[in-house]
Amino acid sequence: MQISIVCVGKVKEKFYRDALAEYGKRLGRYTKFSVVEVSDEKTPDHPTDVEKEQILSKEAERILSKLSEKTYVIALAIEGKRPDSVELAEHLQKLMLTGKSNIAFVIGGSLGLHPDVIKRSDETLSFSAMTFPHQLMRVILAEQIYRSFRIISNEPYHK
Repeated sequence: MQISIVCVGKVKEKFYRDALAEYGKRLGRYTKFSVVEVSDEKTPDHPTDVEKEQILSKEAERILSKLSEKTYVIALAIEGKRPDSVELAEHLQKLMLTGKSNIAFVIGGSLGLHPDVIKRSDETLSFSAMTFPHQLMRVILAEQIYRSFRIISNEPYHK
């Protein structure tokens, strides 16, 4: 089983890198876990629609290049499903039991995800209608993946 987070941009703050490393270490008991970063495009203040499309398109190319045909892709998007932690754990367990051995969660850049990435995705997931910093979202997602494995393994987790 391989779970990855494919995301746009680098994590700049040390405390986010440390948190991701900690969850990566914890997840090592359950699965192979990785964070795959692709370069982001410089976004000007107040980009035009044409500039937005060009930026999203370039980032989409980079994201899609990291996803194999066999990868089950879950894109993070505001319009996605909003499961609670137990539902997410049950869903991940079902995916594993049905032979999905390579799962990638995709987090876009500051402008979101290009429609081509959403089209390639097997499903979309939302954590909230609120906007979170993309670097923080990686940590939140890693924590929820870890929590899912704790739930699946019938191990205690903080509610």
